[in-house]
Amino acid sequence: MDQRSSPRHSLKRELGLFEVTLSGVGIILGAGIYVLIGQAAGLAGNAIWFAFGFSAIMALLTGLSYAELSSMFPKAGAEYDYVTNAFNSRIAFVIGWLVFLSGVFAAATVALGFAGYFSALTRFPMLISAIVLIIVLTAILAYGVKQTAWVAVISTLIEASGLVIIIAIGLPHFGSVNYLEMPQGYSGLFAASALIFFAYQGFESMVKFSEETKKPETTVPKALMLAIAISVILYVLVALSVVSVLGWQQLAVSNAPFVDIVSGTLGPDAAVIIAIVALFATANTALMSMYASSRILYGMAGSSSLTAGLAWVHPAQRTPWIAIIICGFMSVVFIFAGDIAFVAGVTNFTLFITFIVINAAVIALRYNSPHTPRAFRVPYSIGRIPLIPVAGIFFCIFLLAAQEPAVLALGVVLTGVGIVLMVITGHYVSRGA
Repeated sequence: MDQRSSPRHSLKRELGLFEVTLSGVGIILGAGIYVLIGQAAGLAGNAIWFAFGFSAIMALLTGLSYAELSSMFPKAGAEYDYVTNAFNSRIAFVIGWLVFLSGVFAAATVALGFAGYFSALTRFPMLISAIVLIIVLTAILAYGVKQTAWVAVISTLIEASGLVIIIAIGLPHFGSVNYLEMPQGYSGLFAASALIFFAYQGFESMVKFSEETKKPETTVPKALMLAIAISVILYVLVALSVVSVLGWQQLAVSNAPFVDIVSGTLGPDAAVIIAIVALFATANTALMSMYASSRILYGMAGSSSLTAGLAWVHPAQRTPWIAIIICGFMSVVFIFAGDIAFVAGVTNFTLFITFIVINAAVIALRYNSPHTPRAFRVPYSIGRIPLIPVAGIFFCIFLLAAQEPAVLALGVVLTGVGIVLMVITGHYVSRGA
């Protein structure tokens, strides 16, 4: 029997609805809200709350598509398995490459965000801090999925408490500004929505818990919907709070808006608490980004699209050690990348392309595999055409068009690299081959 398919070396099912939901919230609530809210306010003005809501619509539409696909194919390879079944393994390889790349790229950039906060608190060199963080997170991932999930749950509760503090501070100021003020009009609002989508990045990673979740066909779709709903509510309330306290002009020029809000209302000592919360938020985002990237490598190797060594599971820890180590190494390499706003845009590009294909996969499978069991089914269809995935595709194209030219250029290059890799590896296996 192939070692990869041997039960002794399979991933361990230990996660329930609570762990998957909280881990999902932890993936979503991270560096985006703590780092990008100021830059987004410069684009959307006081209407930044609307930008969060607009981005949430797209996240929800595509989230429903992920829910249906995860109920059909509960595999760690996630996007790769979905696209292979809907289309072919050539397209799936390129999508898997983009998902892997976005994860390690995001992890590296967020690690630098962590290092910035850590350096401000301790004066420790940023580069060393970022590298040490990646090494520690790699060790956690390799040790076990249960331990990884509980680190994520604890970090989620801490970072969510930080957002609750910001909301509580802002409540007395609600109504103090015009919440529809948009200095750059609707073009600025849509540009902010495209940037802010990075703050929702991560909901798609939840499906990679499938092979380590009990009853994944029903648990993962439920957890996905709950995580998005919780995150949207927190984000909109936070956005309303920060503009109520600072106003968009001050928010746009602040390097640490949450720290400024807390220090201005509760004093500098309280601001240290928010800085510590930000450490947990950024570390948690990096952890779960690396988790997602390691699982897509594991899933692709398990499907024979990559070398079988990447699918090796440690017999004692039951985690894909080789894939995890590669993700850790690549994240360290990408630590030398640029600023977080640009990288967020590039990450969004890879996600928008992926989401277009994922939504298309739901539509294709309604025709190709109409009788395949679906524990969750996207509602509202005309004949066999599900309307929500169609809307998801249009939203992705709309937000993709709002990206900066430099982001679009690099995104096209990265996609081209994936195509070249597919050709080099001789990946011409047709669907079902």
